Amino acid sequence: MSRKNQLIELLSIETPIIMAPMFLVSNVNMVVEAMRSGIAGVIPSLNYLTGKELAQALDDLNEFKSSNENRGSYGVNLIVQSTNIRMEEDLKICLEKKVPFYITSLGNPEKVVEQARTYGAKVFCDVTNIRHAQRVNEIGVDGFVAVGSGAGGHAGPYSNQLLVPALQKHFPDKPVIAAGGIANGKGILSMLALGAVGVSLGTLFIASTEARVSDEYKKAIVDSGMKDIIMTARLSGAPVSIINTPFYRKLKEQDEKAGTASKNQMTKLERLEEGISMLEKSIQPGNYNNLWVAGHTVELIDEVRPVKDIINRLKEELKVAIEEVREEDFFED
Repeated sequence: MSRKNQLIELLSIETPIIMAPMFLVSNVNMVVEAMRSGIAGVIPSLNYLTGKELAQALDDLNEFKSSNENRGSYGVNLIVQSTNIRMEEDLKICLEKKVPFYITSLGNPEKVVEQARTYGAKVFCDVTNIRHAQRVNEIGVDGFVAVGSGAGGHAGPYSNQLLVPALQKHFPDKPVIAAGGIANGKGILSMLALGAVGVSLGTLFIASTEARVSDEYKKAIVDSGMKDIIMTARLSGAPVSIINTPFYRKLKEQDEKAGTASKNQMTKLERLEEGISMLEKSIQPGNYNNLWVAGHTVELIDEVRPVKDIINRLKEELKVAIEEVREEDFFED
């Protein structure tokens, strides 16, 4: 890739790809392999039960980054919504460890932006619409992660074929990273052609040997198609993209029988805590009460592979896609 690519320059990486932060999935080994392969990996702070565990993970990542001959980097995903009572503590630890960059989700990133500036770290913000982008742009984020329809987790309502150029239209000086519906080199090239400076991929890496989730979860990623992905607010109060498992269908049926009044008795925090608890159990081996987060790109995932192999294939596919486009004769002389 050309060194003129803005994401390569901003993050000091070799290829404009980010391994997206995946709740309960991302771990140090996955991010180390991402860095070893010259891309960026992001880990959610909430994947660690305590601040001490988070600090140790960041120490391990910093140690590898300082000795890594390849150009790779890492970041931390912070949920800045008020329901995340650990945000202040986690941010303090990240600042002490001088995390290279941050991706914020579901709230106001002002504190993160202000503190990250003290040592030059970059802050990108998940956005799903122009209104939210306007708010975080005024705060001074370094760029947007355009979370489009088809993404795993908290997906947006709009296709990135529209959201990416729309963000560029309204904020021409702000770099946009595309997330959602991307699983191969042609998908990456399509986002770059639309004006994105890079891409963020998640679901593809759930089907990796380094992902510490159950084999059942990985098999579901491989066996499912885009028709099997649904959106539900059942887990966190905000729409989340998951695999439509028998357990989820049973849960939905129970909710419908209980009625709206029963569901409304739970506070937003209580529902979030219940959803997190169910997700934590779902990734464990032998658990049949499965709520598995995934995006539409399950359609294009056919096997479980090491992170290194996944990234190498993406790089090769991107090179081939670029060459194929160059060779095409789209216009008559």
